[in-house]
This record gives sequence, structure tokens and C-alpha cells, in this order.
Amino acid sequence: MIKTDNKIEDLFNYLNESATLLEKEGSYTYLEALAEVGENLFQQDVVQPVPEDVKGQLSQQIDKIKIEEYEPEWIRKSFQLAVLKGMKEVTQSHHAMTPDAVCLFMSYLVNKVTSNKKEGFSLIDLAAGSGNLLSALLNQSPSPIKGYGFEVDETLLHIAFVHANLQKNEVELFHKDSIQPIEFPEVDVIVTDLPVGFYPNDEIAKSFSLRSTEGHSFIHHLMIEKGIERTKAGGFLFFIVPNFLFESDQAPVLHAYLKEHTCIHGLLQLPKTMFKSKQQAKSILMLQKKGKDVRQPQQALLAELPSFSNKPALGDMVQQINKWFKEELGLL
Repeated sequence: MIKTDNKIEDLFNYLNESATLLEKEGSYTYLEALAEVGENLFQQDVVQPVPEDVKGQLSQQIDKIKIEEYEPEWIRKSFQLAVLKGMKEVTQSHHAMTPDAVCLFMSYLVNKVTSNKKEGFSLIDLAAGSGNLLSALLNQSPSPIKGYGFEVDETLLHIAFVHANLQKNEVELFHKDSIQPIEFPEVDVIVTDLPVGFYPNDEIAKSFSLRSTEGHSFIHHLMIEKGIERTKAGGFLFFIVPNFLFESDQAPVLHAYLKEHTCIHGLLQLPKTMFKSKQQAKSILMLQKKGKDVRQPQQALLAELPSFSNKPALGDMVQQINKWFKEELGLL
């Protein structure tokens, strides 16, 4: 029997050691090198123009990994560890990665609302980053998913592309800002860990209902609106949002917009222990776009999630959530 932890560690070691070797060549940052060595593993060859001695070392590293023996989740988790290491060198807030426990909990929620879509469904992440959340959703779903992802950071997008290939996931990735006026398909589900802050392009923001009347608009508000716009009638949206989402001076406009276009199904506060400060704390906002057979729940699902490491408490919470889905939305 193959030990999962050993396989994840072996692949992480390959990624880390090979990326570090390529980084020392001076042409790549660690994260850029990570995408490159992932590409090498996919191609089973060294594709970078490097000196022969370095090429030989990289080739030896490739030979250590039999990627065909790896399950998709092992690949995702190995990349996650390597990306987290690389992000310690980076200070940009948009480089934060969705924690693994949150990815798996989001998968559980998505699986609940798509339980009747055995033939498959479509899903977009509007700010995919390195693709960790998107990959988790695809890997955990019992139904096939056609996945789409948007990301403005070229390095993170390259990582997302490489490990999607290695996991054999059907994903279409766009090196674009998802708020821009570009056409992409309406989908069944939107799942996004929202970037928080101001959107710099006021000209583009002008076309949004949730634009600010003064100064820059909130990027998280615009992304929520874009998500709702591109979701099919009756489709679901799951946004990881800051806990202060409904506390700003623009919150009344946001709340009115959500009530007009969606049914607000719930707000699940993530465990406080996951965050360094109260200001950084986040929640999962659950929405459903209004449509013919969409029913407004009698009672929204409002809860503070226990620590993900507290299995008994988390199990009790999941039972309560399952009961809510059955009673309020008729989903098993």
C-alpha cells in the first residue's frame, strides 16, 4: 500500500529542490522556477535553456518521480506546500493562498448544491491565484466539472496551468482581470476567495451598479457583481469575504443589490483561530441567483464554524448544515 504522506513529501522535495536549483541560475524567482520545474515534470524533459550540468541535475530529479502513480490530490497538496514556501518571500496581499481546510469545506458546500448534476456542471474562480482552490473543487467533486479560472498574476497563472495539466483537470485559464468587459460563459457555480481592496480602473468600474460614487470602487464588490452577472439563473455563488463586508459605508448598496438579484442563503464565519487578527477574519457568503424555481429559505444559514481541527464539533456543525440544506433547499 502506497503511503500518501510519503508520496506528497517526495513530490514536494522534487519541486522544492528543482526550483531552488533553477532559482540559483539567476533567471527565475522561486515561484517562477516552481512553474518551470512543474512543466519539466509534465513534459518529462528539461525545457529551460540552462547549462548542461544544471540540465543533468534537473533530469535526475525528474527521473525520481513517477507522476503517473500520483493521485490528483497528492499533486495539488505537494504544489500547495511548495507555493506556500515561495510566498513567504512575497509580500503582496494578492499572493495569499486559501487554506487547505477551507478548500475542502468549500468543496463540501459545492458538492451539496450540485448533488443533482450527475452529468456535470461548470464553475468559475474569478481570482484563481495558483489554482489551489479550483483544483480542490475539481478533485473532490463526484460529478465532472468544466472549470474556468481568471488570474492577473502571470507567475501564479503559470503554476495553476502546470499543476492542472499534471492533475489532468479540464480547466480553461485566462490571464485577465475578471472585472474587465470580456465575454465568458455563464456558469452553474462561482467560487472565489475574493481579493479585498480598491479597483484602480475607474473607467471600467463606471459600468457597475456597485461602483463607488467617489474615488475608487471596492474590488470585492465589483467581483461579486460580475460573478452574479455571469451565473446562470438558479446558479450558486460562494464567496470568501472579509467579516467587515457589510460594515462599510457602501454596504447598504451591496445588500440591496444582493437582495434584488439573489437569495442570500447564508454566512458562515470561518474559525477565528485561522487569522492573525480580527481585521483579517473571513466568512463564506452563500448566494443563489434568482430564477424560476429558486426558493428563498425561511431562515438563512448563519453560523460560526468551529476549528477545523476539532473533529467532533465540526461533525456536529456539518450535520446541522446538512439538515438546513434538506429542509430549506430540498437538497440531500
